Parts: sequence; C-alpha cells; structure tokens
Amino acid sequence: MQDLDDNALMLKVKNGDLDKLGLLYERHKKRLFGFFYNLGNAPSESEDMVQNVFMRILKYRKSYTGEGLFAAWMFRMARNVNYDHHGRSSKNRSLEMVDPDTVRLEREEGDDHLDKKENTQQLNRALSLLPTEKREVLVLSKLRELKFRELAEILGCSEGAAKVRVHRALNDLRKIYIQLETV
Repeated sequence: MQDLDDNALMLKVKNGDLDKLGLLYERHKKRLFGFFYNLGNAPSESEDMVQNVFMRILKYRKSYTGEGLFAAWMFRMARNVNYDHHGRSSKNRSLEMVDPDTVRLEREEGDDHLDKKENTQQLNRALSLLPTEKREVLVLSKLRELKFRELAEILGCSEGAAKVRVHRALNDLRKIYIQLETV
C-alpha cells in the first residue's frame, strides 16, 4: 500500500476504505504541523489543527474528485481550519512567530549567534505583521516549499497569479522588515 500515491489512497477512502486515511495521515502530518506552526500557532494548537484537517477529510471525503493533487485539496482544508480557528474577522491580526531553528540557535554561543537571533526575530515579527493571506502564501511557497503549480491549485488561481502573489507578499515582507530595522 505504500506504493499508492495520495490520490489513489484518497479515492479508496472516498469509496469506504477508511483505513487508508491512516496512511495519508502518516504521510502528511508533519507538513501540516509545519504549516500551522509557521503561521504562528502554538505546538499544541498546531497538533489539534492537524487532527481537525483529517476529521474534515473524513467528513468531506465524498467531495473528493481525484482531479489535481491531493496535497492541494488537503491544504485548502488546512487553510479553512486555520481561518475557523482564528476567526475570519481577524485577518490582519499580529502573531508572534517562533522559528524552530531559533530553539537550536539559542544553544549556540557568540556574537554571531546574537545577530542571527535578532535577524530571525525581526523576520518573524515582520512575517507576523503581514495579512493572513500573504503570510499563508509565503509559508506554503518558501517554508513548505510547494511548487507554484501546487500553490495555484490550493489558492484556486493560475500559476502566474500564484507567482505574482508570492512576489507581492515578499515585497511587502521586505518593506515591513526594513521599517522594523529603522525603528
């Protein structure tokens, strides 16, 4: 069963073979956790949200068509779980971001460590000041390393539009980062 791709597994889940959902969970739990965590959620919240995604996958399995990538369908659900968790009205709220690499950096010593830590904190702060949609685009494209084709499918737009959204989000992040440097 490990040889089946995600789409084939999900089609089996859709047709009643619910045990295959466990394989999908094992394949994607880390990616989803990283997605939620990088959006500024606490580790325990991120774990809960991963569970909620798979509960929704189970609930809405009949709506899965098998067209496109399973990961795109899954991340659309993940985005909705994140919106529901934080409330759709708080689109521009500020989140305190924590980079998993920061935990490792804190164990290092020296002036270089302090510079890296400050830069990471400032980047996380700038990222947290972006609107949710732009933060999601950057998390998916840069931290989760999705291809533009996958990102376009998740966002429901063309590949070109996905590239433009990433470019604009990066420009906004750069502007915020520079503003924070001058403060």
